[in-house]
Amino acid sequence: MAVRPEWQTDSYPELRERPPWVMQEMIELEPDLVEQIVAQADTAALALLARGAGPHLTVGCGTSEHAAMGVAEMLSEAGIPTTSRESFEAALDPATSGAVIAVSHSGDTWATNEALRAARGAGTTTGLITAVAEAEATRHSDAVVVTPQEDKSWCHTVGYLSPLAAGLALSAATSGSRADAGEAKRLIAEGVAHRDAATGVAAALAGCDRLILIGSGADRIAARELTLKIEEACHLPCSYRDLETFLHGHIPACDETTGLVLIMSDRRGAGPRGQRAEQLLRASRRVGVHTTAIAVDPPADDLLDVEAIPVATSDSLPAAAASLLGTAAAVQWVAHELAIARGKNPDLIRREQTPYREAAQIHKD
Repeated sequence: MAVRPEWQTDSYPELRERPPWVMQEMIELEPDLVEQIVAQADTAALALLARGAGPHLTVGCGTSEHAAMGVAEMLSEAGIPTTSRESFEAALDPATSGAVIAVSHSGDTWATNEALRAARGAGTTTGLITAVAEAEATRHSDAVVVTPQEDKSWCHTVGYLSPLAAGLALSAATSGSRADAGEAKRLIAEGVAHRDAATGVAAALAGCDRLILIGSGADRIAARELTLKIEEACHLPCSYRDLETFLHGHIPACDETTGLVLIMSDRRGAGPRGQRAEQLLRASRRVGVHTTAIAVDPPADDLLDVEAIPVATSDSLPAAAASLLGTAAAVQWVAHELAIARGKNPDLIRREQTPYREAAQIHKD
């Protein structure tokens, strides 16, 4: 273990000179963690809040914003109309009806706490999903779900998956039922088992100057999270695009220096999405883009530069939850393996370097 430098006042991440990184260990514990959350999370108070008059709003920042999007997607599929906003925007223009449910893994994200304060000031009921029971955000929340594992890497993986698991449990609880914890664990375990495939994808993309991440349906959330994870883990510039949006003006900025990862796991509308995705891949390859995929039904081999990362699915879980849980580990492995391929420590998100550490202090993140 490396000696902890003076600049690092946090108790984590554990400083290491070489792999295995802490991020890897966080990914590997996720199957049991998800099973525990889905089976045991106390969602009763938050479910009661969600059953109230809506529509409701979920809020979050960074990885927690993507998890909040996932919670909104799952609640909406369960018949609880819910949308999602980034916390700062929600703080500036607070909801005055329904409930505001925040996702904050640490519970001390400034903008998310501002959104909760603003919602309460507007007379709106508030809820929270967090990993820290005594965090500041809990003081601004009427109902709280606490997940059991705080992420030990600054490149959050558990911080994304824990609230998604809580969202699955919550969406089931709103109808008085329970989600299948064993099936949720299976999806995560299968994703964790496909690290080798992610290594191959990372090798194909590591030399690119820029990556494009693409999704449709619930996969838009996973693609946004992959965009953030890659930039945090290995500092490679990335852009997220909706599947259809990419075809309307973005291709001229792509060439043989560009890599593309298409995520396809949402079973809703799979036929039309698959057809459009094939056209996107063919157009991308025509201009030299390096194409890869994370998919339940991988595209044809001639559309990809490297074998797709396979994604498990489940007919016994709601479509949004099956998609988001099924792709989570693959998304995280791609970022982790790119960090290894590019010689980066993903745990530090570059804060061992003075300019980046001071930049973080400027905005107090």
